[in-house]
Amino acid sequence: MATGDQNDMAARIKAVLPPWFGTPSPILNALLAGIGAIWAFVYSLLAYVTTETRIATATGIFLDMISLDFFGNGLPRKTGESDAAFRVRIDQNILRPQATREALSQALVDLTGRAPVIFEPTRPEDTGSYTSGGAGYGVAGGWGDLSLPFQCFVTAYRPRENGIANVAGWNGGGGYGVGPIEYADLALASLGISDSDIDAAIAAVLPAATIAWTRISN
Repeated sequence: MATGDQNDMAARIKAVLPPWFGTPSPILNALLAGIGAIWAFVYSLLAYVTTETRIATATGIFLDMISLDFFGNGLPRKTGESDAAFRVRIDQNILRPQATREALSQALVDLTGRAPVIFEPTRPEDTGSYTSGGAGYGVAGGWGDLSLPFQCFVTAYRPRENGIANVAGWNGGGGYGVGPIEYADLALASLGISDSDIDAAIAAVLPAATIAWTRISN
C-alpha cells in the first residue's frame, strides 16, 4: 500500500517498468522522483479531503461548512467554540427528532441539562380529566382550552452553571454508580447558554404553524 512518501511513489512506478534500463540509472531515478513528488502531493491532498469531508474528523472552516450544508444558518458556531464542542452539537442535531413534545423536551435537555415544563391546553394529560391528568380538586394545574390548537406553553430553564450537559463533575453529584459521570475534554464544556439559544432550540424542533409560548427561568 502506498504511504504517500515521494520515494515510495517513485519505487512503485519503477517496479512496473520493463527491464530496459541499466543499473545505476540516475536520469531515470531523477525523472521518477519528480513524478513521485507529484503523486505524493495528490495522495496527501486526497487524504486531507477525506478527513475534512467527514463530521468526525473535519476541522476549522470545513466543520462550519458541514453545519451550513445540513442546517443552513440554524446552527452557527458560537464565539470561541472549539471544534470538539461544535462537533458534539452537530451530532446531537443532525438526527434529532422533530415536531413532537418529546423532541422539544429533549432539545432543551441537551442544550441546558434541565427538563422543561410543557403544557398543552388541548391535552387531557396536562389539563386533567376524570381519573387522569395533573389537575383536579385541590390539585394545582392548568385550564384546558380547545380554542388554542397547535399551541403550547413552555417553561425552559437556564443551565445552573457552565459545563457539559447531563455530566456531573467530581464531588458534584456524580460518582461511580451515582448519576452520570464520564471522562471528557474540557473543550466540550458549554460556553454559556443565552436566552436566544434556548429560543432557537425550541423554534428548531417545532412543527410548522405551531406556537410555543415560552417563559425562560432560572
